[in-house]
Amino acid sequence: MQKVLGYMRKAVQQYGLIKDGDRIMVGVSGGKDSLVLLYGLTLLRRFIGIEYDVVGVTLDMGFTGEKMDFSPVERFCEEHHIEYHIIKTQIAEIVFDVRKEPSPCSLCARMRRGALHDAANELGCNKVALGHNYDDAVETFIMNLFTEGRIGCFAPSTFLSHKKVTVIRPLVLAPEKEVRRAARKNELPVVKSVCPADGHTNRQKTKDFLADMERNDHGFKDRIFGAMKRANVDGWGGIDWAPPKSKD
Repeated sequence: MQKVLGYMRKAVQQYGLIKDGDRIMVGVSGGKDSLVLLYGLTLLRRFIGIEYDVVGVTLDMGFTGEKMDFSPVERFCEEHHIEYHIIKTQIAEIVFDVRKEPSPCSLCARMRRGALHDAANELGCNKVALGHNYDDAVETFIMNLFTEGRIGCFAPSTFLSHKKVTVIRPLVLAPEKEVRRAARKNELPVVKSVCPADGHTNRQKTKDFLADMERNDHGFKDRIFGAMKRANVDGWGGIDWAPPKSKD
């Protein structure tokens, strides 16, 4: 976990993600990333020198048939004295049964974001922390470039004026392999997704493409991320970024 905490500390400082007095709501899907983020934020506040609160929130998507059991997450939060809430929704029913979306991920993501932002307001949280890691950032950049023909990514920090909350991503400098290792070594209670679209998305195809490129050209992902930082795409250059000086 020490490596991941180092990445998180660097991200917090480089992008100004957390301030004294913040009440941070972590969106806990039950996957490895969100659980490492939740646990990491509780550990990080012991030594980072910033006073903040952490609240875990899980959206029960309302899948019919096989249910996701979040009781291990509840027990984990009780053991570590983390405030935790499960909020029931009908997102799965709307996406899969009512709308019958052939490509459900986009609508589902929008609905989940809206539900999380509303939960943050109800729980008095001024920030929402999401578990996107380093690999997610590179994948999103590539997806936007190849699928939509535009240069862009999600930002490390985004203020949503209509909801009065700031979305932060403290894991964005942590490689997925380190997040996976931290989840395993700390025996975090990962809950298997029952979403029928899981593993069959455009993101999975992009992940496979990048893995193949990395095998044949080591450092491929790092060079993409470096370009994002140098160009300050969506704030990836950090709070101290300045445009490169002209050589003329």
